[in-house]
Amino acid sequence: MQVEYHAWQSDHLGRWMELKTFGNRGVPFIVFPCSRGRFYDYESFHMVDAISQFIERGSIMLVCVDSLDEETWYNFGVDPGARNWRYEQWDQYLTAEVVPFIRDHFPEAAYNPMTTGNSMGAYHAVNIFLKHPDIFAGTIALSGLYTLQRDEFGLAGQDISPVYFNSPINYLENLSDSFFIDLYRQRDIIVCTGQGAWEEASVEDARALDNHFRRLGVPAWVDYWGYDVNHDWPWWFRQMNYFLHCLFG
Repeated sequence: MQVEYHAWQSDHLGRWMELKTFGNRGVPFIVFPCSRGRFYDYESFHMVDAISQFIERGSIMLVCVDSLDEETWYNFGVDPGARNWRYEQWDQYLTAEVVPFIRDHFPEAAYNPMTTGNSMGAYHAVNIFLKHPDIFAGTIALSGLYTLQRDEFGLAGQDISPVYFNSPINYLENLSDSFFIDLYRQRDIIVCTGQGAWEEASVEDARALDNHFRRLGVPAWVDYWGYDVNHDWPWWFRQMNYFLHCLFG
């Protein structure tokens, strides 16, 4: 498969950003790393190898990006509003820099791209997709948390207000805008969690998402795997292969 490394000084972030691509055609998947992760983790933890058949035959390509977790939700040294502001800058980097890069550099790639990730990466995949369903064709999210109102992020009660529009379970609860709802209904939304070790919070949040999607009439596929399925890469290999097979044969 074609593998490329790219980096540039981001105008929106004011810093150097790196990414790595695998493949050059098919549906592009923007891949978000796990908590505090890097753009090379999907390769280092062997997910690229695990789903290589879909890349090599041109069904999909991967665009593995860096997160800004240390500067956003895990930056406990600043207030929630400042964390949210930095996240919005990262959002602009993705939509105004990475997505155009894919269009310009990979003319054989399909448009619209999709998003994917595991654990914290699943949160980013769902949130970025839900905020921009006009740009993204859907998401595959594995073992994620979908509200920022958790001790892990040091956010609770009144803290949710400044980060509300980046906390999917919170903003979906009050969503009524037909622009977003109609687009969600046209997209491929897959949310999966195991029910084994370290998946308790993911199950809770997946059920909350499921309820919101059902209320909005959005045909999302929220899938709960068995009680032996834990929060770890070997299961994510199986899940990703399964869902890619369902989407692309």
